[in-house]
Amino acid sequence: MDRVSALDESLTKTLGPATAKVMAEQLDLHTVGDLLHHYPRRYEERGRLTRLADLPLEEDVTVVAQVADSRVLKFNGGRGQRLEITLTDGSGRLQLVFFGRGIHKPHKELLPGSRGMFAGKVSMFNRKLQLAHPTYVPLGTDSGDEAVDDFAGKLIPIYPACRGLESWKITKAVDAVLPRAAEAVDPLPPTLRAGRGFVTLPEALLKIHRPHTQADVAEARDRLKWDEAFVLQVALARRRHADSQLPAVARRPVAGGLLDAFDATLPFTLTEGQTKVTDEIFGDLATEHPMHRLLQGEVGSGKTMVALRAMLSVVDAGGQAAMLAPTEVLAQQHHRSITEMMGELAEGGMLGGAENATKVVLLTGSMGAAARRHALLDLATGEAGMVIGTHALIEDKVLFHDLGLVVVDEQHRFGVEQRDALRSKGKQPPHLLVMTATPIPRTVAMTVFGDLETSVLDQLPAGRSPIATHVVPAQDKPHFLARAWERVREEVGKGHQAYVVCPRIGDGEDEPKKKAAAKTATAGKPAKTGGAEGADADRRPPLAVLDIAKQLAAGPLAGLRVEVLHGRMQPDDKDDVMRRFAAGEVDVLIATTVIEVGVNVPNATAMVIMDADRFGVSQLHQLRGRVGRGSAPGLCLLVSEMPEASPARARLGAVASTLDGFELSRIDLEQRREGDVLGQAQSGVRSSLRMLAVIEDEEIIAAAREEAVTVVAEDPELDGLPELRTALDALLDAERERYLDKG
Repeated sequence: MDRVSALDESLTKTLGPATAKVMAEQLDLHTVGDLLHHYPRRYEERGRLTRLADLPLEEDVTVVAQVADSRVLKFNGGRGQRLEITLTDGSGRLQLVFFGRGIHKPHKELLPGSRGMFAGKVSMFNRKLQLAHPTYVPLGTDSGDEAVDDFAGKLIPIYPACRGLESWKITKAVDAVLPRAAEAVDPLPPTLRAGRGFVTLPEALLKIHRPHTQADVAEARDRLKWDEAFVLQVALARRRHADSQLPAVARRPVAGGLLDAFDATLPFTLTEGQTKVTDEIFGDLATEHPMHRLLQGEVGSGKTMVALRAMLSVVDAGGQAAMLAPTEVLAQQHHRSITEMMGELAEGGMLGGAENATKVVLLTGSMGAAARRHALLDLATGEAGMVIGTHALIEDKVLFHDLGLVVVDEQHRFGVEQRDALRSKGKQPPHLLVMTATPIPRTVAMTVFGDLETSVLDQLPAGRSPIATHVVPAQDKPHFLARAWERVREEVGKGHQAYVVCPRIGDGEDEPKKKAAAKTATAGKPAKTGGAEGADADRRPPLAVLDIAKQLAAGPLAGLRVEVLHGRMQPDDKDDVMRRFAAGEVDVLIATTVIEVGVNVPNATAMVIMDADRFGVSQLHQLRGRVGRGSAPGLCLLVSEMPEASPARARLGAVASTLDGFELSRIDLEQRREGDVLGQAQSGVRSSLRMLAVIEDEEIIAAAREEAVTVVAEDPELDGLPELRTALDALLDAERERYLDKG
């Protein structure tokens, strides 16, 4: 058996079908290597009991604790019996409950003063934390259980577990495969490993699973974190190197063309940031390999203006430019605002069009057949220099005369395959500009978008107003919600407009819940939520646009011009509502997150977000960016019924406390962790990061990137480093490699 195949062996063969099935279904572990990379979450020391005071409700936990007392109680006139055992650790108490025949074994084994490991789901009964029928392993020296020898005098690893597979069962499974760790291929070049003083990979795996001291754990973590960062950065460095070898048509600015004509019509000067970023983009476009650039900036920082000028310069250079938007509303909005900004320069081939004008066409899935035919013909012949569209641009029927630049708006909303399909429509790979209004901390950008050069717009153009954000605790202080609607009326009274955002449409999706929602949380009266945050079964359904619109129009906002907007409306109807809102013919727009990106109505100054706790931090920041886009200050009210001490309210407080999107994105990531930086959601594969946290481990990522760049520059194919090549293939399986290829 060769060195890799030992770790590739199926767990079914090693552990048996029953255990392997649970591991595959519950923990996504399939091979010996997968299990060896399933690291303990923490370690307990036999002499130190866990803190029972910190146990989370409704979560599966594993605790090490001591039995304080034990008693059998009768009920049902003596016909039923239950065993209650109290555990203690000095910080708190936890009750174990067993019923019926299940009481005999624990009653004999769990005597006062004995110690054990206990696992189960934490619940609350009679104001006491309890585990009902937990699984357990006694740790007392006289219990006779082999677990005593396993754990005596050692650190006890506590693994991420699941129902049916407690931590100690995983411990036994790891024991069965741990000898194979000796066959793990070490991906680090020997000089790098020695230079940084790392232990070997087999030693790191041994120490992470069966440490003797905390120093062992620290040594293993340092090594395993580095591996994750380094292998990922090597993959991205190879991607960058391969891109630099691809041919592309250089698109150099042309004097006296469309761009110069457009710039001459601008009623303002570009910010210093816009000028700097534009220079970076024009420099990339002038090279003979494809640009891969990420343009990130706050909502309203002028990214669209930068992208438009890049598109115009490519048209000047004889190419075509395509802008891919995530929704029809946004595609229509971009098309409308770009044609308005360009004026007669967007009327190529039309009466009244400027001499050097081009055509700017819109292509969406819902267009009529005739309009669609015209748009496709204009793209194929080159008559249209620019196209703005949704995923309809990706279809096989869409042919370009000479696609030179692809601009992707809101990159995180597009699957990798979709972006790749559009890029493949050029005769040679087109230049790629990815835009996002969700600011990404530098290390996240380095890790997630490591194959893209990054430009940041961090200045707001002159004339943008500050946005005041406040949390409205509708449950605790109903009068605050009433005041919120008064504030909306006041803004409308000053000639401004407002948004109300809800998480749900309410047009029949979730029908059984709809009735429940209608009875709750009327626009003036908050509903009662059902218990702890996260207990979704007990919470009412999210508030819906159609329900709230009726309540507001008949109640607090009666007499105002109220309209709804959501993704299920017909495209023409959506466009009509947005046009009328933009024209000031609608006072209050009640919408879903369809307005999250790109919608630009400078006269809108107020936004009320209902059930704000149901949205993520970055999404709330995006939504808030829709107001304060003109000269009047913006107001954003975050309505929530969550209790003051809940994590949800802490998130909302963070959003209210700062307008710095980069700071908020850090908070967001720290709270939900980053998942799979290689796009778990997009590629459907298991997370590649088990130990590394991109926010906490910034220095490791930066150092690994430097080393990776050096390694790849010297040996792009890694011919001299077969172990690294093998580890790359194993950790970045074919599916994830394809993801990187297309990113």
